Amino acid sequence: MMLSIAVPKGRLFDHTYELFSKVGIRLDRVKKEKRKLLFDFPEYGLKVMIVKPMDVATYVEYGAADLGIAGKDVILEHMADVYEPLDLGFGYCRMVVAEPKDGPTIDKSIGLKVATKYPRIAERHYGKKGIPVEIIHLYGSVELAPLSGLAHQIVDLVETGKTLKENNLVEVETIFEVTARLIVNRSSMRLNHEKITAFIKKIGSVL
Repeated sequence: MMLSIAVPKGRLFDHTYELFSKVGIRLDRVKKEKRKLLFDFPEYGLKVMIVKPMDVATYVEYGAADLGIAGKDVILEHMADVYEPLDLGFGYCRMVVAEPKDGPTIDKSIGLKVATKYPRIAERHYGKKGIPVEIIHLYGSVELAPLSGLAHQIVDLVETGKTLKENNLVEVETIFEVTARLIVNRSSMRLNHEKITAFIKKIGSVL
């Protein structure tokens, strides 16, 4: 029986490709066949699923994949009930609160409008601070929200902060730092303990 692993598309895939190559797992076919989403690698005992980064935790939590590679942001947003045995160290960025650089002073006691792609993370963050908040869930161009008057602040991932600066936004605080993690379905860990533990050790050996 092959283990199934959900691998994210895009930027994290390149890092994953390099990491797997270090332990002798070559994903060249995935690079070549860009429209294909499911690959069997019997030589490695792996079935590789190519999914959107935000969906990895869902595939693993519900058992469609035994393992996955997901950003800490995705795990926390989905509140995924999964094992998280390894911090892979790549894909570093930060989840931050930002607002207009030259905007008016905000009276937080009367409540904030906050735009974000991460509504659960934002709600928990402001809830801990006791700040009344209306979360506005967006799917892209979050930086536009405070510039257009849609929101007072945003909660979003930043890598260098360049996009914030270009849109005259400043960071108010960092909520947490993000890196990619290896995650494991809880039932799979029990049923395929030996294989999964061996895989974790193999990946861990090159970190």
